[in-house]
Amino acid sequence: MRKIEIYRDTLLIFLRGLLMGTADVIPGVSGGTMALITGIYQRLVHAISQINANFLLAALKGDFAKSKEELLKWDFNLFIPLLAGIGVAVLTMSKIMTVMLTVYTAPTFAFFFGLILASAGFVYKHVDELNFKNIAFLVIGLVFAIIFVGLNPIQANHTLPIIFLSGMVAICAMILPGISGAFLLLLLNQYEYMLAALNQLKFVDIITFCLGALIGILSFSRLLNYLLEHHKSVTMAFLVGLMIGTLRLPYDRIVTSMDSIIPVILAAVIGFVLVIVLEKQFEKYHLHWEA
Repeated sequence: MRKIEIYRDTLLIFLRGLLMGTADVIPGVSGGTMALITGIYQRLVHAISQINANFLLAALKGDFAKSKEELLKWDFNLFIPLLAGIGVAVLTMSKIMTVMLTVYTAPTFAFFFGLILASAGFVYKHVDELNFKNIAFLVIGLVFAIIFVGLNPIQANHTLPIIFLSGMVAICAMILPGISGAFLLLLLNQYEYMLAALNQLKFVDIITFCLGALIGILSFSRLLNYLLEHHKSVTMAFLVGLMIGTLRLPYDRIVTSMDSIIPVILAAVIGFVLVIVLEKQFEKYHLHWEA
């Protein structure tokens, strides 16, 4: 019976990874949002924040027992299936998203609109109360997102240092509900280039991006873990504002590319309902962590 539960939990984590990876390649949708909806978010942030180089330092000193002990503190039961799911989703969805954003632009962004709107409602449930402090941070997040989304893409080149920095910046957004790492790549003029790199398996670019992402996520996760442990309600209120503000991105894309309103409305409704269904399905399988 215990083995069945382990296999079930591993499969569910893999499915969460698929959802996160899919969201991470969509401009306007955050993988962090999917992690929050499926109940894995706080465990994930905490697990990442616990990663350090202690195992390596111990190994270099010849203390392999200590090195093994430090390494076993990592949450491999979470990381292995989750990263496998993210990897599969990114490799497959990068091809699909290239087609969808080109051929079905308005309905695709309408689907994102529905996803983000419903996700904002879900994140709002984590705000304890609407006091002045929480409302203030919600408004700050809203204003910041509206201004941020309105920025023009930077005409950056595709050199390895730029790709490395793009990975550092994008990964921080990818674990934050409300901020899309893919959208940040759009602003940095790296989104389409990295999609092409994935499709064409340009390993040098992919590895450089992943190294930047690794350094970025290990640094940022500690700050995020602290905020969630000590200032959760304020942090969530800020994220709700961010998510509502980022609706400007899909709205602008819908308005400029819409041919018919019916497919747009249907796509938005499907996206909205999908979040509610996912929340209900994963509600009983929320994964907890102990600080």
